Amino acid sequence: MPPPSRPPPFPPPRRRTQTLPDASVLPQSAATATLRPGDAVLLTGGSGFLGSAVARRLLARGVRLRALIRGTATPPNLEGLDLETARGDLTDPASLCAAAQGQRYLFHVAADYRLWAPDPDDLARVNLDGTRALMRAALEAGIERIVHTSSVATLKVAGATAPVDETATARPEDAIGAYKRSKTLAERAVEEMVARDGLPAVVVNPSTPIGPRDVKPTPTGRMVLDAARGKIPAFVDTGLNLAHVDDIAEGHLLALERGRIGERYILGGEDMTLRAILAEIARLTGRRPPTITLPRAPLMPLAAAMEAVARFTGREPLLTRDGLRMSRHRMFFTSAKAQRDLGYRARPAREALADAVAWFRATGRLA
Repeated sequence: MPPPSRPPPFPPPRRRTQTLPDASVLPQSAATATLRPGDAVLLTGGSGFLGSAVARRLLARGVRLRALIRGTATPPNLEGLDLETARGDLTDPASLCAAAQGQRYLFHVAADYRLWAPDPDDLARVNLDGTRALMRAALEAGIERIVHTSSVATLKVAGATAPVDETATARPEDAIGAYKRSKTLAERAVEEMVARDGLPAVVVNPSTPIGPRDVKPTPTGRMVLDAARGKIPAFVDTGLNLAHVDDIAEGHLLALERGRIGERYILGGEDMTLRAILAEIARLTGRRPPTITLPRAPLMPLAAAMEAVARFTGREPLLTRDGLRMSRHRMFFTSAKAQRDLGYRARPAREALADAVAWFRATGRLA
């Protein structure tokens, strides 16, 4: 069952409740925005893989960037960048209110991106409750335009016979795993606030970002690194939509300037089977590609055992039952709407994989 919705920890904003008209009939001034040098912009998730790419794109446009970070030290992905840091956390509403003051635009990229967690409620506290709290803070501060980073995890791929578009809305109860469920609930919460409170938000749904600066790394980055090290000798039959992280980051800026309030846009790239992805990584590293396809059913007990061990070690398991359930579907998507309405473009996936492998090698993560 999805985690129960929690009431916001502070009173609703003073802004008058209003019903937002359909985006197609919004006046042009309300439907677009312009990033100008000197604009005050708040960014959450700047220390992360995608967020740091968004930060670089914003700084290239000359904005005054304020990045919300949890600790006192500058995260590695933000070192050397000309920006202001504000200490705060999505689970601390007071810090969000303080960070939002004086800002014109908001990019909400932060998320707890784990496909497995010892306590699944942790993901809901950050991804759902934190998003609600941040959006209320943005309304209080009078922020003019918001880009909310959702995910293609909020779209339904089960039963699809063609790449999925924005109309394939998933229900929270359809989501596989705590991460997808929390992101779906968060997206629904933003949509409700757009309609009920006049929240000036545009939603973007990135697919699978690949490229440089995946410090942690993300679950997909870890797969790329393991494959580059020759540690994935076999695979299941599934597929992903891969996009260069810098292209997705640029899509965020396009969504702010050209997106319509209340609309959502898939920011994806190229559909590839897992077999093709692993073969490309093998080519980049001079290894032999894996050729063994594994059935899922026998892997379920192994995944359960790995999860049991992870509860004691605290380290994310290499294989999870939710991951296997997700792999039953080819997660293929189309970015046609973003291409048409935003001017979004994505380079070939092989270039994203090449940049990821090159960065892992240059930083000593790949010998």
